[in-house]
Amino acid sequence: MGMRQILDTKVAPHFHEGGKFEKFYTFYEMFDTMLYSPSSVTRSAAHVRDGIDLKRVMMTVWFATFPAILFGLYNTGYQANMQITEFGYQAIPGWRADIVALLTGFDSGNVLANFLHGAVYYVPIMVTVYLGGFIWEGLFAWKRGHEINEGFFVTGILFTLILPPAIPLWQVFLGISFGVIIGKEVFGGTGKNFLNPALVGRAFLYFAYPAQMSGDAVWTAVDSFSGATPLSLAAAGAIDYSAGLTGAAFTSGSVDLSWMSTAMGGIQGCIGETSTIAIALGAIFLLFTKIASWRIMLSVILGTVFMSSIFNAIGSESNPMFAMPWYWHLTIGGLAFGLVYMATDPVSASMTNTGKWVFGIVIGVMTVLIRVVNPAFPEGIMLAILFGNLCAPLIDYFVMRANIRRRLRRSGGAV
Repeated sequence: MGMRQILDTKVAPHFHEGGKFEKFYTFYEMFDTMLYSPSSVTRSAAHVRDGIDLKRVMMTVWFATFPAILFGLYNTGYQANMQITEFGYQAIPGWRADIVALLTGFDSGNVLANFLHGAVYYVPIMVTVYLGGFIWEGLFAWKRGHEINEGFFVTGILFTLILPPAIPLWQVFLGISFGVIIGKEVFGGTGKNFLNPALVGRAFLYFAYPAQMSGDAVWTAVDSFSGATPLSLAAAGAIDYSAGLTGAAFTSGSVDLSWMSTAMGGIQGCIGETSTIAIALGAIFLLFTKIASWRIMLSVILGTVFMSSIFNAIGSESNPMFAMPWYWHLTIGGLAFGLVYMATDPVSASMTNTGKWVFGIVIGVMTVLIRVVNPAFPEGIMLAILFGNLCAPLIDYFVMRANIRRRLRRSGGAV
């Protein structure tokens, strides 16, 4: 007897109307739709000619994150193992280090060891995120008497990828709880939120616990090791942009940092944000499936190029960030990840085609502005996207009003 038959004949009747667990049907339906497509279909006259639905959209975005996930696993382990094997630092004591030491050791040249070391940090974060998210999603759906949709699949996976690997798990649970409740459910759930829930959760953690979200010690899972991210090095004036794309723009010990290394992703940073190339693979998949808006992606890049070029032309003797070229902005920090997976969120982004151009340019400009002229925030993409989310309804309003005025002029004022 297959799983589908067991659920339909043995389990489902207890949760349907009249069953002893009828009031808990929401939680059963959540588990069932995680495994299989919904059994309910349109019974009236056919009126939808597209095979896409919410579940397929969310699963497509979920699959698009796989390159960033896989490289994030490898890089998290590689950064930790490199410090242990090459510089003599000791692994953080505890069950994670015991697992790695028992199975593969801390050899940074061993691909499996790097993946395993990364996994023992990433998997607990992912489990905590989905546990917390499904608890709150289930409770709100149960209270409101409706089914749980698949929106949290994407929110959860994105939230795990924008966190540093060494963050405490209790903060992970607190952050995703805040993001789901305040960023989405209080507005009615998926499709009704005007802010990106994953970014709302991260913003909460950033302001509530800055030491665990932005300090140099949180990026590599090694005890007593503290290393700055490339974005922090840039803010300190340690990067030489004249070194070209492949030359060493920063050298420390045996580590040479070049633009190409930041594009490849072998650097410190949040789990899924380090490799621009891996993120670009996800972007290609999203564009090919027509899930994400190319207008938003391109306009964010254009806004970044525009604003960074202005700062490059102005220059500054006291602020090294004025000299950062746009292509460095694109490969360090979370800009690439944000423009591909966060800014293109169809719920919180602008809906009109013209509005998408304005929306993306605003995000690109704001990201560079925050990075360059606000020393309190070394990263700007998170705040820029949230600012864009707030402006998106207003942008669409003015675009629609402009369209109405143009059509009125064409028709001679006739309604």
